[in-house]
This record gives sequence, structure tokens and C-alpha cells, in this order.
Amino acid sequence: MKTNMTAKSGLALFAVCLIFLSGCKGNDANKVNSKSEGNSSAPQSAVASAASSEQEISQQASSFHNDPNGNVAQSEKAEPSYLDDAVFIGDSVTLKLKNYVTIKRKTNPGYFGKAQFLAAGSMGSGNALQPLKSNSIHPSYNGKKALLEDSVAAMGAKKVYIMLGANDIGLYGVNDSADNMAKLLAKISAKSPNAKLFVQSATPIIKEQQMTNLNNPNLAAYDKKLKDLCEQKGYYFIDVASVMRDKEGNLPREYCSDPNDLGIHFTDKACEVWIDYILTHAVK
Repeated sequence: MKTNMTAKSGLALFAVCLIFLSGCKGNDANKVNSKSEGNSSAPQSAVASAASSEQEISQQASSFHNDPNGNVAQSEKAEPSYLDDAVFIGDSVTLKLKNYVTIKRKTNPGYFGKAQFLAAGSMGSGNALQPLKSNSIHPSYNGKKALLEDSVAAMGAKKVYIMLGANDIGLYGVNDSADNMAKLLAKISAKSPNAKLFVQSATPIIKEQQMTNLNNPNLAAYDKKLKDLCEQKGYYFIDVASVMRDKEGNLPREYCSDPNDLGIHFTDKACEVWIDYILTHAVK
């Protein structure tokens, strides 16, 4: 971390590390840690800052992909087969999407096309850059743990959707987290030069579960850096977070499956909103 921290903030950072290294579900100890430091509602000034950051993003003029807001433009809803050659990379938030899609495919095999997933609890761009080890967090492909860039190449994916950040910001801060994502995307692009890279914005937390470092203002600032990166490198920015925020910039309770724990994971309804956003922001 580049900022100076008090002893109390240091404890908060340690708590964040413990929480997100635990994966998708927090245990009782995680609940104690998350509520003992930085787990009260963010100050109103912080919420206002998040709203201001989001407004700045939406108002920034750009010709990026023919959208004045700098995002992939809304399109006519694509058929699920649009995702036949896609892979979705992410952490426990994306794991929820994978599980939701898997259940839907039991009665509708073509649901969400043939999209594949490379997701793992506690995954972040920071640990994705680390070497493979027996205890590393890299997800498996064909039963074998592998680097993300190697798995994507082995799949032959032509569309790569990636959402990472929640497990990075508490550890690395906003700037270094964005830098790590840039390095990871470069590795994926080098191994799969013909694939389109879709960078999804990190989604918010419910108001009550924000922490000292992992909070909605920082997530909004991180998303802005990702959008800027996409403009610079020619990637596609998919602003999923824009449909996952209430008027104060927080994750609505109806979209949150763990409001009394981490406050960041999705309900089925949120997954439906996410899928609709993906299919209505297609790039042909």
C-alpha cells in the first residue's frame, strides 16, 4: 500500500485480507473481523464522492466504440449463441454467475450460449500474476490448475470477459490494482491476440458493509481507471456496475445474497440483470 496507515487502519487491512482469502462464503470469524473495523456505513461525504466519480465517468466525452460515455454502446439484444466462444474470468462474484448458469442449463442447454468460466473464490489480478503453486488461487482448466492466459489460449476463446478487483483493492489500493489488471490483460492478449477483451467494471457493495479500503468510492475510482485503460489499449469496457448501483452508489439489497456478511455477492435477480446487460452490450 502506498498510503500511510494508522495502527487501526492496519488492522482493517488485515481483516480485509482474511475475509477475501476465505472465498465466496465468510465464516463466523470473518463476520467478527468485518464488523470490528471499518465495517460501518461509509460517511455521507464518501457516498457523495462515489456518486461524483460515477457522474464524472458518465459525462466524460469520448468516441470510444462509438459511445459518448466511453462504454460499449447499448445494442439490440444478442442471441445467447453470441457467447459461444466466450470465457468469463472472475472471483466469487463470477462463481455465482457460473452456478446460476449451470442450473439454468439443466433445463435449457443453450442458456448463456456455450460460455465457459475461469473463476475462483478470492481471485484477483494480483494473485493471478503470481507463479503457479499447489496452494495458489489460479482456477483449473480440464482438471489442471493453470495461469489464466494459458487457460484462455487453450480454450480458443474469442471473447474474454474479465471482472476482478474486489480482492485487490484492500491489498494493493486503487492505483496498483489497476496496474495489475493492465499487466494481466497484456498477458492474456499476448497469448490470444485475436480475442476481444471485455473488461467489466467491479460491482459495488451494500452500504452497511463498506470498509476502510474496500468501499464504493474506491471501487468507482478503480472502475474509472479500468475505463481509461480500455480507451488507451483498445479493450472493451463493459460497465456492469452501472446497473448494480442504487441512487447512492451502493449495491441494492435485492441484488445482494449476503447483506449481513460481506455484502458483495449476488442474488439470482442480480445475475439476470448482469446477463441482460452483457447481451444488450454486444460487439459484433
